[in-house]
Amino acid sequence: MTHSSPAEKTSAADRADAGAPILEAVGLRKYFSVRGSKLFGPRPVVHAVEDTSFALYPGRALALVGESGSGKTTVARMLARLYQPTAGALLYRGAPATNESRSALLAYRRHVQMIFQDPFSSLNSNHNVRYILGRPLRLHRHARNRRDERERIITLLNTVSLSPAEQFIEKYPHQLSGGQRQRVAIARALATRPEVLLADEPVSMLDVSIRLDVLNLLLDLKERERLAFLFITHDIASARYFAEETLVMYAGQTVEGGPSDEVIQRPKHPYTQLLISAAPDPNRAEAAPFQARGDIPSLITPPSGCRFHPRCPHAMPVCRERFPGRTTFGGGHWAHCFLYGEGGSASDAAATQTTALSPARRQ
Repeated sequence: MTHSSPAEKTSAADRADAGAPILEAVGLRKYFSVRGSKLFGPRPVVHAVEDTSFALYPGRALALVGESGSGKTTVARMLARLYQPTAGALLYRGAPATNESRSALLAYRRHVQMIFQDPFSSLNSNHNVRYILGRPLRLHRHARNRRDERERIITLLNTVSLSPAEQFIEKYPHQLSGGQRQRVAIARALATRPEVLLADEPVSMLDVSIRLDVLNLLLDLKERERLAFLFITHDIASARYFAEETLVMYAGQTVEGGPSDEVIQRPKHPYTQLLISAAPDPNRAEAAPFQARGDIPSLITPPSGCRFHPRCPHAMPVCRERFPGRTTFGGGHWAHCFLYGEGGSASDAAATQTTALSPARRQ
């Protein structure tokens, strides 16, 4: 992978300099009951997310990467308070985020906003841009009167590069292109003056020719407004381009994380290696040698231990028995994989790492 990134890549010490995290996920878990399940006995559930933890910092982005069905959107919807976690906690500026009252939920959502994947379904086709952007301004009392509301809508449209704004304010979603719709959706999220943006595959539904423009718009907002970003994507190249840190998910479990350059240039977990081998690379003359076996498992009856073991060419008996501990490699890079021992520091697992992977696979 040789894609360059405008995002500043920082160490753990630099991350500490960014200050306290705005939003933290601590051991989040989400199970969904299966509809139409049996009347008697325990009801089967979908094990969508298991024990996921991370923190979002001002002016920085965390990319959540994985295949479809890995649990990425479920994590974002828990952070947006659209789903109630089955277990774990959300901390906003160090305090638990609760749904105890409508006012508390409204206050939380004023600071934490979500950009949805599909700009064609996330905007109500019955309302024009003026209404779509004016409603959050009124709901969160950011506009004193109709004149102030119009001025703020014009400012929002200019912020997302929909100009001249006066030409867009009365248009309906069906009169806009996909890229213009997504810019309106971004403007709607910005209307509440949030501190955190949860971007769920924000460019995957857009034409290839305009994806980079929208990504650069989000990058500019992150840096200029000091927004904390959760950037969800299945494209690991986009993760490196946009985010300072990357967290890899597979079948509801987080398997690797750390600075984006480290995770992508020196992947440790076999699943991360699979994602990178599947990404187009013009400098790679041949297909990557790594091949996974089988399909993504059912999350109603997920495999025991590490959920990637049925597909992993390096799977050992212990991988079926329990989930591996975290092994740290320095600089904030870590992975959950028995290839590096039972967990701990990289020095503790150095011998295991050397014998478990060939030099080509370690790269």
